[in-house]
Amino acid sequence: MGKRDAEMVSKLVSLQEAASLVEDGQMIALGGKSLSRTPSSFARELVRQGRRGLRLIKTVGAYDIDLLCAARATSEVQSGCMDYENVFGMAPSYRHGVESGAVRVVEHVCDSIIAGLRASSYGLPSQPINVLQGPDTPALSDFRETEDPYTGKKVLMIPRIRPDWGVVHVQHADVEGNARIDGGPFEDVLISRASEGLIITAERIVETAFFKNKPERTNIPAFMTRAVVHAPGGAAPASCYPTYDMDVDAIATFL
Repeated sequence: MGKRDAEMVSKLVSLQEAASLVEDGQMIALGGKSLSRTPSSFARELVRQGRRGLRLIKTVGAYDIDLLCAARATSEVQSGCMDYENVFGMAPSYRHGVESGAVRVVEHVCDSIIAGLRASSYGLPSQPINVLQGPDTPALSDFRETEDPYTGKKVLMIPRIRPDWGVVHVQHADVEGNARIDGGPFEDVLISRASEGLIITAERIVETAFFKNKPERTNIPAFMTRAVVHAPGGAAPASCYPTYDMDVDAIATFL
C-alpha cells in the first residue's frame, strides 16, 4: 500500500447508512431538476426509514418531493416550481399536502431559491434579486425590501437558505467524495457549497485517477462531501444523462 492509499479516507457507505444521517425535521436540499438526475433512491430510503417533518428545498421538484409528500415525510417545501413538466402535469401528492394543510409552502421562483443558497454559500445573511416586482409572493414569503446604498433604489432581499443536508445524484464519484456531473449541473454545485453536509449518490464509483485526468471537470471536491453511496439507477424513474432516460411507465404507475 502506497502513502497515498494509506492517507485516503473512504466515505463510501450504504444507502441505508447515508439516509440515517438525516434527522426528522431537518432541511434537505435535493439536487437535479424536475425529472432529471433526481436523488430518487435516497428519497425512497428516507420513506423506508420513516422520516417525518422534513423541510425540502429545490428549484424545480417533481417525483422526489411528490414521493416524500405522499409518504407524509414532509412538513415544508420551498420551491420555484412543483410539477412533472408537460408529461403528467401537477404533482398530486404535493398538491394534496398543501391543500390539506399538512405541507407548508414558502413560495419562491427559481431565482429566489438560488439567491438564498448563494447567500449561504457566500456566508451572507441575505442576497438581493431583481425579480418579483409586482406579485404577492414577497409579502406571502416574507421577502423584504431594502434601499440600495449606491442608487437609492429598492431591492428585494432573500434570506439565506442553509440546508442541514444537500443530497445530489451524480454520474461519477470516488470513495473520497470527489464528483463529476455529466450534462447540466443545475443547482447541484451550489447546493454542495450552501449546505452544512453533503451526501452524494453515484451511478459509478471510480478511481481518483479518473478526476486527475481532467481536474477541471470535478464539480464537487472531496472535502465538501460527508458520505458517498454507490447507487446505480439512483435517479430512476427520472433520467440520468447519458445512461438512461426517464421511465414514463413507472412514473405513470406511481401517479
